[in-house]
Amino acid sequence: MLTSNLVSLRPLEAEDLDFLYELENDPAVWAVSDTLVPVSRFTLRQYLSSASADFFEVRQLRLVLEETATGAAAGTVDIFGFEPLHQRAGIGITVLARYRRRGLAQAALALLVPYARQVLRLHQLHCTIAADNRASLRLFRQAGFRRVGVRQAWLRGPGGWLDAVEMQLLLPGEPAGEGRPVSRPG
Repeated sequence: MLTSNLVSLRPLEAEDLDFLYELENDPAVWAVSDTLVPVSRFTLRQYLSSASADFFEVRQLRLVLEETATGAAAGTVDIFGFEPLHQRAGIGITVLARYRRRGLAQAALALLVPYARQVLRLHQLHCTIAADNRASLRLFRQAGFRRVGVRQAWLRGPGGWLDAVEMQLLLPGEPAGEGRPVSRPG
């Protein structure tokens, strides 16, 4: 478990069924999760039974974001699309509406970034954020992510098409290469 004075990040447990049911069936979250329909408890039970699979095998990891003071499940942090060769993965954070604006997502990122580098041995993290999601853009910018591009009319929202901002964080550790192969003595 990863813990700070504000948040803890822990693996999913069978007891998280009701929390996940609430989170996954919130229509406000569907736009960022590419979901259009509610998720059944049966489907979530099946998901929970396999949620402990090895990150390097399934290439994704979901952690529950808990408020340290209360122990309440407040959201999730997802690492997904892991590419072993390039040592990179996508990242997403979802926080239930009643827990937003408390600094929980920022504290979660502060725990997750060193974990991604030191434990998962990732070289970089990336995320895609709707251009009108100012809170998420600010969150990731404050965590050191840099805007690296914009995909035009990439996301479909209730009001029409939205641009998507691509952000990236090179993780500290090994020096970044110059984009050329490392020469080795022959």
